[in-house]
Amino acid sequence: MASVKFASGENIPLEMHKVRIVQKLFLPPVEARLKAVTEAGNNTFLLRNRDVFMDMLTDSGVNAMSDQQLAAMMVADDAYAGSATYERLEAKLQEIFGLKYVLPAHQGRACENILAQVLVTPGTIVPMNYHFTTTKAHIVLNGGSVEELITEEGLAVTSDQPFKGDMDIAKLEALIAAHGADKIAFVRMEAGTNLIGGQPISLDNLTEIRRVCDQNGLILVLDASLLADNLYFIKVRDPNCRDLSIAEITRRIADLCDIIYFSARKLGCARGGGICIRDEALYRRMRGLVPLYEGFLTYGGMSIREIEALTVGLDETMDEDMISQGPLFIAYMVDELVKRGVPVITPAGGLGCHIDVLRFLDHVPQAQYPAGALASALYIASGVRGMERGSLSEQRNPDGSEVYSNMELLRLAMPRRVFTLSQVKYAVDRIDWLYKNRSLVGGLVFVEEPEILRFFYGRLAPVGDWQEKLVAKFRADFGDSL
Repeated sequence: MASVKFASGENIPLEMHKVRIVQKLFLPPVEARLKAVTEAGNNTFLLRNRDVFMDMLTDSGVNAMSDQQLAAMMVADDAYAGSATYERLEAKLQEIFGLKYVLPAHQGRACENILAQVLVTPGTIVPMNYHFTTTKAHIVLNGGSVEELITEEGLAVTSDQPFKGDMDIAKLEALIAAHGADKIAFVRMEAGTNLIGGQPISLDNLTEIRRVCDQNGLILVLDASLLADNLYFIKVRDPNCRDLSIAEITRRIADLCDIIYFSARKLGCARGGGICIRDEALYRRMRGLVPLYEGFLTYGGMSIREIEALTVGLDETMDEDMISQGPLFIAYMVDELVKRGVPVITPAGGLGCHIDVLRFLDHVPQAQYPAGALASALYIASGVRGMERGSLSEQRNPDGSEVYSNMELLRLAMPRRVFTLSQVKYAVDRIDWLYKNRSLVGGLVFVEEPEILRFFYGRLAPVGDWQEKLVAKFRADFGDSL
């Protein structure tokens, strides 16, 4: 990994790539931003991309491809069945993870659908370090339930713990003892816990989970969608792994797992997904669902060109310079916000910078979805689109009562190799201004609430006229600036 120091003493992440294709951006004036977010029902998912200046909603499917990925797309074997392109993907996944059986799918949640249908039965439990929205939905739809066993440190908003995504081993053992191993559908670990700040898991913790699974005859499943960031953190934060290559760390992780699935919209910087399986019997149980839901076994809902790009992207994931850029930019943004007193999740994780909204908007009750309100306010103040990761992203209880999230976060994703440092500095500046004027920001209430995954397409309205007051303050402070 490149180590470059500046004579000035500044700690600035240095991009180890150059920009060869550009896309023009447009920053609407603040009044137009208010109009756009109102029309979107104060849901940043429903904003039109042409109204967004910096799209920090997600890192899923929006990462920049390399020149080698784009070139590979031109040599795809465009066949429905038996494609040589798929053979290249299969060989690359076997080389990286060492698991023999591979099933393609169109994205990560498609993998979750297959896993849940095969492994989850009514009344079974899936222990995990922390849930992800679609993962939990698939498990519940198949009659199972989720038990989150994150360590106590994992929910600390400020910390110096390097691996806050780890599972509490004692809680896992107690859960198995209380319910019996036959009630455990599988144990799931998420490499880079999405909903609590992209915090990584450690190799030591995964090793202990493998021990418990072996003792109880349980299947260990790894969600590797955010594995690239996690590999970087293991490399730089675990003293026992600093002399290992990224490929060696990857194989040590994979050797502990029975199943690895991933969204290629994150891992590999392409679009698609896949399931890697160690046991042939499990593979055969899952195989029939691919033609049913995804497509044939050699394309799985992906285009052949995307499969070629994914194969190259997976290979590039073993490059330390490639996988370090995202975490380094995120760390820079987190450090700059900490300097300004803005409450963020520390240490910096993967995926993006996460603002701790319970401290940022401590005057807005959780019943008024403060993380969603801050996402709306930040878009108005900057044209930056972030994603609510809090109570809005939860599902109501069967009786209709609200489920309040452990954390209220505004996630500002850092798509890999997309933004320049000046754009990151712009986002930091507008967040700083918004924090100084946070008393102006109020809450939101639902006006259209879907029953399933409401955060994707639900619509909300502001409580009072706080948005108009925020626009007026922006004009008073910035004049005719965008």
